[in-house]
Amino acid sequence: MEKKLLIIGSSLIVIAVILGALAAHALKNHLTADQMSSFETGVRYQMYHGLALLIFSQIDLLPDSSKNVVLILFMLGTVLFSLSIYLLTTTTITGWNLKFLGPVTPVGGLLLISGWVYGIIKFCRF
Repeated sequence: MEKKLLIIGSSLIVIAVILGALAAHALKNHLTADQMSSFETGVRYQMYHGLALLIFSQIDLLPDSSKNVVLILFMLGTVLFSLSIYLLTTTTITGWNLKFLGPVTPVGGLLLISGWVYGIIKFCRF
């Protein structure tokens, strides 16, 4: 489980760094200030949760089954939250009509929150 968390966490981080650089250099002239801010929020949350997975990989208090639940909640949450933001903020560039993704972002946020609450509950039981 430790290796899995490290690989997935590191992968989320490297993708966040790439997307952050893309936003700073290639998208800054194509997105409004609000769109850029939203895109950066997606990058930031992806980075936070990638780092969190690295930290969870090193915590011996939690059994692998609990770490797996956190992994699933963080992965699904990050994909739904950050990816929906990336896609929604770049619709002026892509021309895609993705307004249906609007409700997906908060669902992703709820999954991220659920991962943290689950972790807190598990920590309190030790």
